[in-house]
Amino acid sequence: MTAAHDLDAADTLRSYRDLFVGTDSPLVYLDGNSLGRPLKVTAERLSSFVTDEWGDRLIRGWDERWMALPRVLGNEIGRVALGAAAGQTIVGDSTTVLLYKLMRAAVALRPGRTEIVLDRDNFPTDRYLADGVARECGLTLTWIDVDTTSGVTADLLAAALSERTALVVLSHVAYRSAWLADGAGLTRLAHDAGALVLWDLSHSVGSVPLALDAWDADLAVGCTYKYLNGGPGAPAFAYVAARLLDEVVQPIQGWMGAADPFLMGPSYAPAPGIQRILSGTPPIVGMLAMQDMLALLGEIGMDAVREKSLGLTSYAIDRAADLLPETTVASPVDPMLRGGHVTLNHPRMREVTQALWQRDVVPDFRDPGGLRLGLSPLSTSYDEVERGLRAVREVLDSLG
Repeated sequence: MTAAHDLDAADTLRSYRDLFVGTDSPLVYLDGNSLGRPLKVTAERLSSFVTDEWGDRLIRGWDERWMALPRVLGNEIGRVALGAAAGQTIVGDSTTVLLYKLMRAAVALRPGRTEIVLDRDNFPTDRYLADGVARECGLTLTWIDVDTTSGVTADLLAAALSERTALVVLSHVAYRSAWLADGAGLTRLAHDAGALVLWDLSHSVGSVPLALDAWDADLAVGCTYKYLNGGPGAPAFAYVAARLLDEVVQPIQGWMGAADPFLMGPSYAPAPGIQRILSGTPPIVGMLAMQDMLALLGEIGMDAVREKSLGLTSYAIDRAADLLPETTVASPVDPMLRGGHVTLNHPRMREVTQALWQRDVVPDFRDPGGLRLGLSPLSTSYDEVERGLRAVREVLDSLG
């Protein structure tokens, strides 16, 4: 197997690692799919915003730039990372709030249908929200049972669909296993059954190339603090296909989603287009950091990012086989079925994770017994992966 330092030397993207805060420290960071490292240039952007825009322009900033920022950033996310034409993506609210809005909007677009389909290993928030929406709207949930080391396949989805299905809720990359779902194929199956699909892109956007328009996707939501490096709690984005924009009615009717926000009239009329997905005042400060990462992704291209991601995850799996033979890989071994992280299972991984954090080696833990390695393509090196796995070996040995 090629050594880590040789792979780093041959990595055409290696120079980009120097652009991130903390990559020159000895800390091993293997949790980029929970929170991405900040870019160094972001510190300058935040400081400049406080002094030049917020401090100098004050309320005038809304007219000059801030009011349009949710749409401007949404278009940029769509262009750089989603494969989505302009006018279909907007930034605002948390992932949870946007998922709720689009779930409610989707079931309203399929009156007379009574079921929401989703898998039992979808991210907890997605499952909790679907349960709540079903109770609010008098619907039932149809569950897909999946292997937690993989995810939803065409056969599993086809068996769950019927003429009663209003909405299918799926994650493009499974948060536990990194299973990479067939976006186009599963969307087509749902459409053949007359249902809509809501994609959660939180663990794929910025790591895996997406093609929402080519999939004929309906709706999607994703967070921006993982591979888009927007910072803790950075606002999420929502995508609504152009063909649905005139029909969709989201349930949280706030002034920013109104046709004329400053009319302050007695009744609500939705804004045209994607603007209607907004509710309250946009979190402008939370939108700043992701601009730098979007610029970087636009410069590099998602195909190159994906190639590096596949290299890192394949290296992690190969080295785990050598260094950690008592662990099992709880992620797809086929790279074409795998997103940007790798999960290694062992009964003592909770203890291992706690010990690693004390040693400045930072992976994540997911039940049952999963050590999750989130490998951000631009900020993670092969040497970092090697040092992290060797630390896992040392901790397991110390536990006896």
